[in-house]
Amino acid sequence: MPRTIHLALHPYGVGGPGQHGLWKDPSVAKNASIDINYYIKQAQAAEHALFDALFVVDSQFINATYPSHYLNRLEPLTLLSAVATHTRHIGLVGTASSTYNSPFNLARRFASLDHISGGRAGWNVVTSFDTGTSRNYGLDEHLDYTTRYGRALEFVKVARGLWDSYEDDAFPADVERDIFLDPTKLHALDHEGEHFKVAGPLNLSRSPQGQPVIFQAGVSEEGRDLAAQVAEGIYAPGGSLQQAQDYYADIKKRTASYGRDPEHIKIFIHGGPIVAATDEAALRREREIFEEDNDFKGNLALLGRSFGAYDFSAHDLDAPFPDVAHLAEKGGRTGASKLIDRAKAENLTLRQVAESVSEFRRSPFVGAPGTVADTIEKWFDAGTFDGINLAFRNNADLELFVDGVVPILQKRGLFRTEYAADTLRGNLGLPVPANRNTREPSLADD
Repeated sequence: MPRTIHLALHPYGVGGPGQHGLWKDPSVAKNASIDINYYIKQAQAAEHALFDALFVVDSQFINATYPSHYLNRLEPLTLLSAVATHTRHIGLVGTASSTYNSPFNLARRFASLDHISGGRAGWNVVTSFDTGTSRNYGLDEHLDYTTRYGRALEFVKVARGLWDSYEDDAFPADVERDIFLDPTKLHALDHEGEHFKVAGPLNLSRSPQGQPVIFQAGVSEEGRDLAAQVAEGIYAPGGSLQQAQDYYADIKKRTASYGRDPEHIKIFIHGGPIVAATDEAALRREREIFEEDNDFKGNLALLGRSFGAYDFSAHDLDAPFPDVAHLAEKGGRTGASKLIDRAKAENLTLRQVAESVSEFRRSPFVGAPGTVADTIEKWFDAGTFDGINLAFRNNADLELFVDGVVPILQKRGLFRTEYAADTLRGNLGLPVPANRNTREPSLADD
């Protein structure tokens, strides 16, 4: 069966990283990031276009310099539970930290979303990028990389064990026999590991898709290895076509090395398409967006986030980039290391590095609908992604993509013309995980 493209929508409300001017757009409500109706309309538009999922990011630390959307936004699982009641097919993927949550509580919350949505929940597992988060949880220091990723791996294993607490036929609800629950089909977890001790069982049965789909977004060595072991979907960094190819090949190879089917991990690259009637108009719009977002103070603050929300304004902007590598050791180490290496190799000043931050976020998908579709097809055929995580500045940009690009992809057989299933797993082509506790029928079934 030919491969087809998966599409996810990544709403950013009043503006995410680098989108410094978006909150000023008259078509964007100033309370978009906390207006549930904004998310419901976004999800319904994406569902009408047959997208696979709505993806909601999160973090648990801010200061006044953070992106507009980050300063005032809804908690993902609460948000997605509300959206679930207004949609039927689109997957609902929320970000939650394995560093600053407990397995039982989070497993229960995602399982609840899975039931509320009829089997459409996904969990984007993060280990928390912002080092300052520790102080919101009573800790003086953010955990180091090794500890955070070791904890994340064990966390996912515990959550999956809890999601299997009940066998699928554990509730006969037989009035004549006076049997609501078959107790032989309820299983405690009794997990004791390096980071967690969890007895279980979870007080919630499995959903129609068995378990929520596990997503991950790491780019570090530890992140890639975690993804290869447990992820079923990945939000990849993108970059150039060659960089995306290398990342894709690396993840698929690592996945196979752990005895997993590489087809059972779907890689989504970030994409912020700019679509217009002509290529010239799209390039013109790209330049306008760059000018709207070209805020030096905002870019300097965005740079600081990779170094533990460090305030670079205290440094001479025209001096060589300062030695701050130690600040990234527990935070955004991979991205920060690339910035440091580039600054050293090109002898860049702090000002030049800050000005270059926005350059890394340019989309390759810019042009008339046919041009954008051609580029998407080229990248897809080149082995760079299984799907695209799409971010649009406003509803008009979303509509231009849906009305212009999606029909071309459908005509070429690259994108679905109807949903294949009612669950997120079904639409991603992922198998339902076998329940680890499934056994032969017990005497209570007689």
